[in-house]
Amino acid sequence: MLNMKKWLLNNKLTVIGAILGAIGGFLYYYFVGCASGTCGITSSPVNSTLYFAVLGGLIMNMIKPETKKSNEK
Repeated sequence: MLNMKKWLLNNKLTVIGAILGAIGGFLYYYFVGCASGTCGITSSPVNSTLYFAVLGGLIMNMIKPETKKSNEK
């Protein structure tokens, strides 16, 4: 349990990005979607939510500040 809390604190921006991306992906499916049903990503709410969650996590991970390692030789 302690390791999970430590991991969440170290990666909180990535987790927040994934959550916001998932919400955005579902909203995109709901409001825009795909009328014909042939779109690979937006034709299903699960696909759209997961795809945008991964994108949100990756984008937030890119802007995460780097941590300095002490006394690395």
